[in-house]
Amino acid sequence: MSENKDFLHVIVNEDLKSGKYKEVITRFPPEPNGFPHIGHAKSICINFGIASDFNGHCNLRMDDTNPTKEDTKYVEALKDAVQWLGFDWGENVHFTSDYFDKIYDYAIELIKMDKAYVDSVNEEQMRENRGTVTQAGIRSKFANRTIEENLNLFEKMKNGEFKDGEHVLRAKIDMSAANMKLRDPLLYRIRHAHHFRAGDKWCIYPMYDFAHCLSDYIENVSHSICTLEFENNRDIYNWVLDTLKLELPRPFQHEFARLGINYTVMSKRKLLELVEGKYVDGWDDPRMPTIAGYKRKGYTKESILNFCDQIGVAKANSMVDVAQLEFCIRDDLNKKVPRVMCVLDPLKVTIENYEGSEDLVSPYYPHDVPKEGTRKVPFSNEIYIERDDFSENPEKGYFRLTPTQAVRLRHGYIITCQEVIKDSKGNIVEIKAKYHPDSKSGSDTSGIKVKSAIQWVSSKEARQIEVRLYDRLFKNEAPEGIEDLNPNSLRIIKNALIEPAVILEKIDKRFQFERQGYFYADPLDYRDEKPVFNKIVGLKDSWAKKTKAEEPKSNNEVKAETKKQVKNEQVVGEVAAMSDKEKVLFDKYLKELGLNNEVANILARDEKLSTFYEESLSTLNSPVSLANIVVTEVARELKDKEISKLKFTAGQISQLVKILDDGTISSKIAKQVFEEMVKTGDNPTKIVEDKGLVQISDPAIISPIIDDIIAKNPDNVSKFKAGNTKLLGFFVGQVLKTTGGKANPKVVNQLVAQKLK
Repeated sequence: MSENKDFLHVIVNEDLKSGKYKEVITRFPPEPNGFPHIGHAKSICINFGIASDFNGHCNLRMDDTNPTKEDTKYVEALKDAVQWLGFDWGENVHFTSDYFDKIYDYAIELIKMDKAYVDSVNEEQMRENRGTVTQAGIRSKFANRTIEENLNLFEKMKNGEFKDGEHVLRAKIDMSAANMKLRDPLLYRIRHAHHFRAGDKWCIYPMYDFAHCLSDYIENVSHSICTLEFENNRDIYNWVLDTLKLELPRPFQHEFARLGINYTVMSKRKLLELVEGKYVDGWDDPRMPTIAGYKRKGYTKESILNFCDQIGVAKANSMVDVAQLEFCIRDDLNKKVPRVMCVLDPLKVTIENYEGSEDLVSPYYPHDVPKEGTRKVPFSNEIYIERDDFSENPEKGYFRLTPTQAVRLRHGYIITCQEVIKDSKGNIVEIKAKYHPDSKSGSDTSGIKVKSAIQWVSSKEARQIEVRLYDRLFKNEAPEGIEDLNPNSLRIIKNALIEPAVILEKIDKRFQFERQGYFYADPLDYRDEKPVFNKIVGLKDSWAKKTKAEEPKSNNEVKAETKKQVKNEQVVGEVAAMSDKEKVLFDKYLKELGLNNEVANILARDEKLSTFYEESLSTLNSPVSLANIVVTEVARELKDKEISKLKFTAGQISQLVKILDDGTISSKIAKQVFEEMVKTGDNPTKIVEDKGLVQISDPAIISPIIDDIIAKNPDNVSKFKAGNTKLLGFFVGQVLKTTGGKANPKVVNQLVAQKLK
């Protein structure tokens, strides 16, 4: 184990060396409201992996604080996923509901400290009172209730004397906090619902932010590792533990980037929609990105673990290509599974000059796989080959069987076509062929040269099987929901034929069907009388080629490929002149609005971009800033979409540029907000508000941070004062890193320069 494997390992290692903790205890705390998906696999590997690497322990804890959505079947699915991946949580699975009494007592303690109160405003009023990213919130009038009143009301809430939503318990923190999560967050809400473990004992349930940190503390967790969407929740995490003055050592939260994979959705809400809408056959449908789905499809735990290790642990969200996951399973199976022959679309071949039958002894593994094993492949005068392995009118480069071209039967003989038999509609139903007795594989003396070998099965001995050809569930790289489903994600073949060794010997559950891909005996539907195989993955990534072929070329790509010979002069690249309409726009953007030549050229030539840009200009007079975001961020989204298909509007882009121009957010944060707009369609101000992304420009807040960084880096301070002015960027970068990119870079630059004089 490398102590510097990633930034989380570095943190844990430093905490142990400093004596902050004597033992590493992590936790994997999913909510049991759905089956775990591939993103959970990453979290499982990180939390259990770090605990193992430092000889510690990882708790499996179910965050069961919402009785309306949770179920025992989800608990079992989570346990199965952790066990299947090879991790051990010890003797007991933990549940947040185990601590409901203790968490309730902590809430009472906060009320007695006048740090929590029962609020009775409705949800709409509460939302209005929160304020905005630029305006402080207004504390509820009910915050003035006495401690005795709050204790009495909270007791009645617990006893079920109020309806759902009638009251909530809120922390009393700071209604003007820049992090809007700290504006008196909810601690408890009323839920008259049966809990799958606690029964009907409770009518109130703690919110995640309150229950999570306390559960960590109760379990002696040292490092509470979660994904980046909880970054702003960390302030609540710390406030609860610090305010209650819980004795050390106490846990601290650390965030890592969640896993995003193209052609995949990992929202449990969207996955539940697929299941409940019967778009898939349950949570374990092999097309689902759930661990149960991958498991049923035939993925190995080694391939999942290797994938999680390859993508690593990052601090910034990014998108991983699903092809990388497919490579991992392909790479794992290539070294493990036997090769066999299966014909998915059978075409009958009668070998007229062969009599009798024989068994060809054939290896299960190629020479480059260090495994041994053979099987007997029956051969007779009646066989089946793949229909597309014969072509009556072949294109150039077709190397399989034709009326004039011989081909080798894999592990067997060379055959040549003698006659093509067709039905009354002209469909080919049979091939009459002859074999060459001296061409047997391994002892060929025929001298006949062939360019390929094809799979086949003997008619009499072959077994009929059902094959389920699974493809990616979504057709779009960034799917939003059911509207992006791939209609060809499953094709079922009922009459595929396979060589008998696969069924009779059962030497493995996974096989490579030669030239078809890797397949797995379905663990639920496979029967001896009706064998069923699921396609795990193809032998190579066909999507990259297919997607590229299907994508129409843009105007620029077409123009760039245009080559003309004019008087021996070759013209390559942009050859089309601007239309009159485009010229008018170009002149306007360049001369009137002050855009640079490149940006003006891009906008003028692209009708979709110019339409979007003009609409955004109509609501905000900031031509340069709007143009920059339109030709970079918006252009990427409009590449293969119409404006009407975007989740965000031109007006929302104007809002984003406005809060960027007025200094509410930094340019770095603006990109983060835009990414969220692409996914959700939410207004940028709401995103900034919900995620606490307001830019920090107040010198009173930034100065202490700079002072602390300067104090921690005396060597670099000395080097700077000795003339190494490039280190100014180092100090500015450290401040921006400490504030999560929220500090105003201009203010930081000015203050750092002043303090280093």
